[in-house]
Amino acid sequence: MSIENRVLGLSRLSEYIKEFLAKNQEDYNESDLEFELLLRKSEIENPWFTIENQKFALAQWADLLTIENVNDWLKEYSVAKTPKRVGLILAGNIPLVGFHDVMSVILSNHIPVIKLSSKDRYMIPFLLKKWNEFSNNEIEFEFAERLENFDAVIATGSNNTARYLEYYFKDRLNIIRKNRTSVAVLKGDETDEELQLLANDIFQYFGLGCRNVTRIFIPQDFLIDRLFENFLGFQDIINHNKYANNYDYNRAVYLLNQEKFWDNNFVMLKEDDKLFSPLSVINFSRYESLDDVKRFLAENEENIQCVVAKEELGLDSISFGEAQCPGLDTYADNVDTMKFLEVV
Repeated sequence: MSIENRVLGLSRLSEYIKEFLAKNQEDYNESDLEFELLLRKSEIENPWFTIENQKFALAQWADLLTIENVNDWLKEYSVAKTPKRVGLILAGNIPLVGFHDVMSVILSNHIPVIKLSSKDRYMIPFLLKKWNEFSNNEIEFEFAERLENFDAVIATGSNNTARYLEYYFKDRLNIIRKNRTSVAVLKGDETDEELQLLANDIFQYFGLGCRNVTRIFIPQDFLIDRLFENFLGFQDIINHNKYANNYDYNRAVYLLNQEKFWDNNFVMLKEDDKLFSPLSVINFSRYESLDDVKRFLAENEENIQCVVAKEELGLDSISFGEAQCPGLDTYADNVDTMKFLEVV
């Protein structure tokens, strides 16, 4: 089977997703009903995967998977002449987070052997089934509870899990990913619109992704109130039971420990140098010199997925609102998966 046919099937999958998302439920056909029921089933099993967040992820993928986009991405890489079996241990912190790995393996002319996350068991198999149908049922892939008989592995997990995986797969070609998070650096003259876009970078997917901002650098004279005012578009997040439980717990801990924090009844801001913050909390620090920020970013490079900032700050950054809209050539842990697959 040609890669061109797989790319064509992927573009048809993109159109299928777009058509589904554009429909009203009363216009659903049998396939649409199956799609909607899987979304609901996913939300029931994992309440973090709300219908809204799942559809947001689907819309991002549908926009990316055009023939032009995929071919432009693939032109930088070579395709394997002899397919190998590549084990994939997928994460499940946000919807479809493992789909990029699956797609990369297939478009490299390898065979993915997929261990799904227990938190994300339905959508990737469904999309793979559809992609296969749109590609004349010629795509080879497997699902497994335990990885066996594979030539290389790509695994994503926590830092503790990664240590175990690095040992377990030490004799295999591998990419082992660890915990990462993202930061924002404010110049001080951001508009309300830019700060509202930053709110998307913080709150999309409840802040559970490695591309979600958990630490903000602000100038010395920046008013905290400006952040809270522009975060109000996400105030309904507190109505989600699991998020509210995290908020209540962290707030109680801070109160008991008599720690200083700012609170607007759905998210807390805490002046803290830590890169990672608990769910429902955003760490911030004030800076006098941008050089101090650059030094922090360099020292923590291995733990930072992306930096959100204005272009004029001269950082290696993305614009406000783009954290959860990565391109096809944006790789987890900044490790080029396609280059890795060339040498499998």
